[in-house]
Amino acid sequence: MKHLSLAARYRPQTFAEVAGQDTVKAVLSRAAAEDKVAAAYLLSGTRGVGKTTIARIFAKALNCEHAPGPEPCNQCSQCRKITQGSHVDVAEIDGASNNSVDDARALRETIGYAPMEGRYKVFIIDEAHMLSRNAFNALLKTLEEPPSRVVFIFATTEVHKFPITIVSRCQHFVFRHLGEDALHAHLCEVLDKEGLSYEEAAVRLIARRAAGSVRDSMSLLDQALALGGDTLTAGVTREVLGLAGQELFSSLFEALAGRDCPTVAELSRRIAAQGVDIGFFVRELAGHLRTLFLLRQAGTAMLPHLGLTRDEAACWQALAPRFSATHLHAAWQMTLDAQRGIVQNPEPAAALELLLLNLALLPQLLPLDRLPETPAVPPVPAAGIASGRPAGPIPASHAASVPPVQTGRTDGGEAPRQAGAGAPRAVRTEAAATAADEDAESEDPAPAHSPLEAQEEPAPAADNARPAPVMTPPAAEAAPQRETPPPGGTDAAATAPAGAPLDWSAFCEYCRTEQAEGRPSPPPYLLRQMRAEWTPGRLRLYPGAGQILKQAEKHRADILAALARYGAGEPELELVPPRPPRTEADLIEEFRQRPEMQDCLSLLNATIKHCTEA
Repeated sequence: MKHLSLAARYRPQTFAEVAGQDTVKAVLSRAAAEDKVAAAYLLSGTRGVGKTTIARIFAKALNCEHAPGPEPCNQCSQCRKITQGSHVDVAEIDGASNNSVDDARALRETIGYAPMEGRYKVFIIDEAHMLSRNAFNALLKTLEEPPSRVVFIFATTEVHKFPITIVSRCQHFVFRHLGEDALHAHLCEVLDKEGLSYEEAAVRLIARRAAGSVRDSMSLLDQALALGGDTLTAGVTREVLGLAGQELFSSLFEALAGRDCPTVAELSRRIAAQGVDIGFFVRELAGHLRTLFLLRQAGTAMLPHLGLTRDEAACWQALAPRFSATHLHAAWQMTLDAQRGIVQNPEPAAALELLLLNLALLPQLLPLDRLPETPAVPPVPAAGIASGRPAGPIPASHAASVPPVQTGRTDGGEAPRQAGAGAPRAVRTEAAATAADEDAESEDPAPAHSPLEAQEEPAPAADNARPAPVMTPPAAEAAPQRETPPPGGTDAAATAPAGAPLDWSAFCEYCRTEQAEGRPSPPPYLLRQMRAEWTPGRLRLYPGAGQILKQAEKHRADILAALARYGAGEPELELVPPRPPRTEADLIEEFRQRPEMQDCLSLLNATIKHCTEA
């Protein structure tokens, strides 16, 4: 006797027997019971979720001798013929091999004839997205005004290939993936009917591997049962289907927790040698990382929601405390992002090994804005000091890779460099930034120096030095406090007391107030577009563009007069021309040559793809 597969032997014959798709079953069953049938139906969804099966059941319900009714009886001659595929009024057409306009015309010629045996002529077109555009166009008029007692049912896995003119003429039902629990219940029912004993873990493994497809789950079950044996076990299932076992995952997470790269590499070699399904392995890895992260955050309160066996729960509970929450979160994110790339990679085993090594080394990868200090910093060209943006610390969201900013002198007596405009910055990966939080918290921050220390020992100005963001005249040259207001009625001494640091933003605000009260002052909008550097007896202004430089030259006298009224004395005013823009290639090369980037780039085997001026 010919052997029938489980998928064929247990193919549903009524709406009630179909697993899942409750909404679609309810609508079509009611339409058959009330004899309110549309001219065309479009059933779309992934493979193996019941599209063709429900189309056949609907055809039987329409032509059953006991119709109209919600279910076919499957006992009358009409139902039996449709089940056997020999009914003259129910035609199943393969859209892949009957996709030309001539096939569509031939179909139109047969539509005009009345049903010969049943109540309806039903045309089930499977893989309908394979029809050519001309074939679709040939069916347009027929679908819009079909003859009575004619029903079209289109089944497709790629509904996006359908012309919108066809979709608008159909009742469209989208079939959903079945959940793991629904597949598990369906498989257990089949095994009970077969009279076979089984382990719950084995059935749940097949349900998870099927990824929402009933037909895939039945095929995998058939494959697992092909080895024989009295009981379906998880070990046999993993061996037959080429799936990694719990012991392999336990060893892998032990190596990840210990950052044991040799063991990780050896496990990667074993996975490739055993022929493990790499795509499903990565899916399981992401699921286990999710389990560990939830257990690390919520503890035993999360166990009822994870669907774990007793042994699995004990294993993951023991492993979860060995990882930090940031490590697990970043590893989970990286694994989800890498799934598609690993499967589609021409060397999936090598791509998997790289992923696992990255997961092990995540805690050692420092974010670029927290790199350790280096004694030597490559010099910046003299033109680098002329940027139109305000100096200051770069926001953490920009992830700039620059040495920490310090004031005062270094041990060697040279003026330290400060991070300002014109310094290139690179984007770091979110996973590395998240995973390194634990290591970064343990680092001792560099001691900060107060502004007063910087005033006592001002660093000599150099052409290639980064200017400080604050305009601070030395205390010795600060203008004495006046007892009477200056001409014009504004008390500058109240704004800048004698000996107090004077900053550029406060001076800009002072000029804005002066202008609002009708007194002559340089335009505040012009001042805000320049960056200031104060050194003894000299004020350097850095316009951001050539046009700003021209306007600043025109208002030079106004700026000096406002400084005198403000109480900043009479410094020498120097306007530094802006440097010409640099190409992205120059910025990338300058950033790549920094000593603090060498270890990071060599460790990650990375390249810098994009770099902009801060």
